[in-house]
Amino acid sequence: MVPKSRCLQKPAYKMLACLSFVSLVLLVFLPVKSYAKEKADCYDSSVPLTLEEQRITEGGPYAKEILHDSQFDQFVEKFEKQLCSAPNLTNAENIITKHGSQIWETAVARAQGERPNMGKLDQYDDRPLYWARLSMTKALRQWSPGFGVTDGQRQALIKQLEYTSRGITSVQFPKGNGVQRILVSGFDPYGFGTEYGARHSNPSGAIALQLDGLRVETDEGPAVVQAVNFPVRWKDFEQGIVEDAFGPYLQQLDLMMTISQGGPGDMEIEGYHGRWHVGTGNNGSWREGVIPTISDWPMPEELPEFIETTLPAEAMVEADTGPLPVKRDDHVCEWLAPEYKTEPYVCSDDGPASNSQARAGGGGSYLSNEVGYRSNRLRLGFGLEELPGGHLHVASLDYPEDPLAYIDEELKQQRRVIVDQGVELVKAAAKAIE
Repeated sequence: MVPKSRCLQKPAYKMLACLSFVSLVLLVFLPVKSYAKEKADCYDSSVPLTLEEQRITEGGPYAKEILHDSQFDQFVEKFEKQLCSAPNLTNAENIITKHGSQIWETAVARAQGERPNMGKLDQYDDRPLYWARLSMTKALRQWSPGFGVTDGQRQALIKQLEYTSRGITSVQFPKGNGVQRILVSGFDPYGFGTEYGARHSNPSGAIALQLDGLRVETDEGPAVVQAVNFPVRWKDFEQGIVEDAFGPYLQQLDLMMTISQGGPGDMEIEGYHGRWHVGTGNNGSWREGVIPTISDWPMPEELPEFIETTLPAEAMVEADTGPLPVKRDDHVCEWLAPEYKTEPYVCSDDGPASNSQARAGGGGSYLSNEVGYRSNRLRLGFGLEELPGGHLHVASLDYPEDPLAYIDEELKQQRRVIVDQGVELVKAAAKAIE
């Protein structure tokens, strides 16, 4: 800009031209600054968030600290910035695919020791991926671009981010003979109903990150493992996320296993999955009733009340996988014939009775039971009765006594033991494939 003092020193006609130049400069630069500010902030904070997304800021300091301490905050910041610069919907889709895939791939690489310099959290921590994804869905929900986006288009974008950041779109097995193919799944953290629940981790999700792409040598040749992680939300299950993850690959698989966090102290191979669900998901939605079907995927002609595991449970129990005891759990709860739901349900450790109706499988009646039921119902829908499939419950975690601490050495060591043994149990199952 030309200094004012120099303008005033010129003759009148030159001073007028000088001042006009100054005005032109202002006209050129001021709108650019205003436009840049607009492009840097394209989010409408008045748009309601899901209960899960609200916990980013309302669930204590944990989310921000976990993202910072793992350096995953950089991915969130870049995503938000690039989303604001998207000139159209197609470009936004590309941005979402890029960043969703990036946080999954980075989480896997970090879990497997290939990104050792990413912050101070240990490689067994599954929470950076969880909070990064939630921060990105929050941004997408409140995104207000300069072009129109319908509610349906926004939901499709959120689904795209969910699938790419959960490994669902990146499952890829080797072609040809001589290799076994294994698909496993884990879960997001859950249990946010407690005051300090937002610091929760889920060892099953950490196991999935350790397993994705793993090659296991067996007597029958190499086995390649691919992994995905699921949300703890009823709506996603009802929309078919489990079937979408397993369905495209079932007919080429040699083993499928779903994994979740169970109770303290042991590892349980669930003997039966029941056709009933009940409880509250991460977004506060309550469900109680029969697990619904999915029209986009084949279902058995007669929907089973219970589905028995076909995992090599005996070999998994007998394998030397780690310090925690391993058992097959045949506990079920059921309504007995012929009265069924007019009578109180009963529970047994010996599996279901004949012609009963399911109230709970070995894994209870929450989403961990449902993921086992849905994936194995799909297996039966494809006519794959002999394909090894089932569910593993791994031991739960204990958290620091200090409520403001989301990590300590005891938690790190406990999670490491559980995750390592979970990985070894998948390897034992792979080695037992006939």
